[in-house]
Amino acid sequence: MKRIYAILCFLAFFSGIVMAQSGYPYTQVPFTAVKITPNTFWGDRIQAAREVTIPLAFSKCESEHRYKNFEMAAYTLQHPGHPGLQTPEWDVAKFMGFSFDDTDVYKTIEGASYVLQTYPDAKLKAYIDSVLDVVAAAQEPDGYLYTARTINPQHPHGWAANKRWAAEEHASHELYNLGHMVDAACAHYQATGSTKFLDIARRYADCVVREVGPNPGQACVVPGHQIAEMALARLYVLTGEKKYLDEAKFLLDYRGKTPHKDVYSQSDKPVVDQTEAWGHAVRAGYMYAGMADVAALTQDSGYIKAIDTIYENIVSRKYYLTGGVGARHGGEAFGADYELPNLTAYNETCAAIAMVYLFERMFLLHGDAKYIDCLERTLYNGVISGMSVDGGKFFYPNPLSSDGRYRFNADGTLTRQPWFGCACCPSNLCRFIPSMPGYIYGVRNNNLYVNLFAANTATIAVGGKNVTLEQTTEYPWDGDIAIKVLQNKAKAFNMLIRIPGWVLSRVVPSDLYAYNDDIFSTYEVTVNGQRVDSELENGYMVINRNWKKGDVVRIHFDMPVRTVVASPRVTDDRGRIAVVRGPLVYCAEWADNNGIDPHHLLLSRKPQFDVQPAYGIENKEGNGQTFNVTAITAQAQEASISQEGKLTAKDVTVKLIPYYAWNHRGAGKMDVWLARSLSGLED
Repeated sequence: MKRIYAILCFLAFFSGIVMAQSGYPYTQVPFTAVKITPNTFWGDRIQAAREVTIPLAFSKCESEHRYKNFEMAAYTLQHPGHPGLQTPEWDVAKFMGFSFDDTDVYKTIEGASYVLQTYPDAKLKAYIDSVLDVVAAAQEPDGYLYTARTINPQHPHGWAANKRWAAEEHASHELYNLGHMVDAACAHYQATGSTKFLDIARRYADCVVREVGPNPGQACVVPGHQIAEMALARLYVLTGEKKYLDEAKFLLDYRGKTPHKDVYSQSDKPVVDQTEAWGHAVRAGYMYAGMADVAALTQDSGYIKAIDTIYENIVSRKYYLTGGVGARHGGEAFGADYELPNLTAYNETCAAIAMVYLFERMFLLHGDAKYIDCLERTLYNGVISGMSVDGGKFFYPNPLSSDGRYRFNADGTLTRQPWFGCACCPSNLCRFIPSMPGYIYGVRNNNLYVNLFAANTATIAVGGKNVTLEQTTEYPWDGDIAIKVLQNKAKAFNMLIRIPGWVLSRVVPSDLYAYNDDIFSTYEVTVNGQRVDSELENGYMVINRNWKKGDVVRIHFDMPVRTVVASPRVTDDRGRIAVVRGPLVYCAEWADNNGIDPHHLLLSRKPQFDVQPAYGIENKEGNGQTFNVTAITAQAQEASISQEGKLTAKDVTVKLIPYYAWNHRGAGKMDVWLARSLSGLED
C-alpha cells in the first residue's frame, strides 16, 4: 500500500507541473541597493536592532544553549555511538526546549546580515563566520542539518520521531528549520558575497529535494509549520535552479493530500481549494506568502485564483485596523469572519510579519498599490508594536485593548518581555526590522515604483541601467517627501509614486473599515516645481520623463486626524470609533491621561483634534530614555456610575499616542477603539 501511495503521489505531482518563469512579474529592489538614512524614523529602528536586538539575540544563543546544540551534534558526528548518548546530559528532551531552537541562530544571522549592509562591521562579519563554523560542523555528510535528531539519533527530541521526516507533519519542524536557514543564507550571501552559509543551506536543501517528494522511496510529507515554501522560492530566484521551485510547489501541492489533515496547519484540503484564512495565523501567513511566490513565479492560474481569494478574505473579514491577524489565543489562530475582539486579540507579532511577506508578494504578482497599502498599515502598527523603541523588549500578542493583565506572562501583567522561552517573535523581529529597506522600491521593465516613504539613498537598476535616488522625509510624522535624482544612466523611465489609500479616503481595500468624517485629504506631486496631474494607475501616479541629475520630485500628502468605524458586522467595534493619522493608528493609554480610564471614554461623533508634535514618552520599561512621537489631543467625556447607580459624565481632555508606542511605561489600560455612544462603553 505504501508503494501504491507513493506512485500516486508521483503521478499527481508531475501531471500538474507548470514551467517556471525566470522571476516575478514585478521585482523587489533588494535591500543591498537601499541605505536608510541615520537618525530618521527607520534609521533609528535599524540602529536599535544593530545595537540592542541583534547583540541580545546572539547572547541568548549563547545562554540558552543554541550554539551548544550544534556543538553536541558535531561531537556525535565525530564520535558516533559515544557513551555520552546514554547519559542524562545527552538527553535532548532535557536541554532543548523546542525542536526549532536552531532557527534562533539562523534568524539572528539573517538580521545581522541585513544590518551589515547599512553598517559595515568587520567584527560582526567575523563573528558570524565563527558561528557558521559551529553550524557547519553539525551538518551530516548528506547535508541533513537538524540538531534535535543528530545529537542523539536513537533518542531525538520528543517532537521528532525515530526516522527522518516521520513526524514532520506534526511537530518535528525539520522543514521549518530548513526554511529559516535558507532565508538567512540568502541574506548573508547578498550582504557579504560569501557563499559560506549558502553552501550549508544548499546542501540541506538538496538533501530535502532528494528525500522529500512524490517519488517512490521519498517521504511524501508536507511541512507541519510552513516557511520552507517561500524560502525555497527565494533560493530558486537567487540560484536559478528550478529544482528548488519545484520542491516548493510540491510542498504546497500536497497539502490536503497526505494522510495528515488538520485545519490548524492548513492541511485540511488542497491549497488551491482553500478560500479563507483559517488555523494558526503564522503558519497560514507563511504558506500564503509561499503560494503567492509560486503563483507569481509560475503563473499557475489555480494558485493565482486561490491566493487572490484568500487575500480578499483576510482584508475583508479577518484584518485588524492595526494590520494584525489572528483573533484567537486558542491555536494562535484566525477567527471566523468578522471575529475581531480587541481585549482578547492575539495578533502575534510573527503573524504580522507574515502578512508583510504576503502583501509584498501580492504586489510582485499584480503590481497594485493596494497591497502596499496593507503592507504599510501592518508595518507601522502591527509589526513595530511588537518591539520596544530601544530594541530590547518584545510583545508576543498585540491586542487593541488592555486592562494591564495577561496571564501568560510570569508577572501576570501585559508588558513587553526581555525574551521568551519560545523565542520566535524576538528573533523574527531581529531579522525583519533590518530588512525593511528591501520593501521601499520595486521595478518592472522601464518602471520604477516608489512604494514606501522613508529617508534613504538607493541605486536601482531600471531597464538594466542604474538610477541613484535620494529620498528625504519625516514620514510618518508628516506627508512631505522629496525624491532627488543623483545619477541616471537610464535616461527616460517611468517613476510611479504610490498614493496611499489613506490619502484617497480608503482605510483598507475593502468595506471592513471606513472613515466616518467629512474630511477629504488632498495631495500634490511636482517635478522641479511644476505640478504633475494625471490619472492614477493601480494606485500610482505615473511620471514619464527623461530624467536628469538634480531633478526633484516633491510629494505632499495632507495628514489630517481622521476617525474610522468598523463594519457593523464586527460586533466588538459597534458604537466605537478609532483615531488615525496618516498610516498610524492611535490609542489612549493610561500613562498620558492623568487617571482617566480609557475604557470609560466617550468621544463625540465629530470630535475636534489638536496635533502635538514632539511629544515625549519616557521609556520606563527599557533604557529610561525619552523618545518623541506626534500625539493627538481631543475633548471627550469620562463616564462613571455613582454609588447610587446613576450614570454621570465629566468633560476631559484625552491624549492619544501612536499604537506602536504604547506600553513603554508599565502595564495599564489602553484602547484603540473608543466609545462614541453609551452602547460602546465597556463595563
